Amino acid sequence: MAGCAATESQRSFGETVDDSVISSKVKTALFNEPSLSGFEVRVRTHQGRVQLSGFVSSREDIDKAVEIASGVEGVRSVENDMQLK
Repeated sequence: MAGCAATESQRSFGETVDDSVISSKVKTALFNEPSLSGFEVRVRTHQGRVQLSGFVSSREDIDKAVEIASGVEGVRSVENDMQLK
């Protein structure tokens, strides 16, 4: 049947909700980390793969953010696009 084949870019409502929940959990975990609370780290999630971007002040902050995000339930992988201020 024409038009019935799903593409990888098409996602179910459940997948979108799951990614939103993961993003919220990662944002909360990062916000609750005192060493990262003063920085704006952006979080995007697609199929459990988390992308972190924004600016932090040290390599240790980047490592900490990646560690925290990796520990959140549902996260399959973390891509670090953060930069030093």
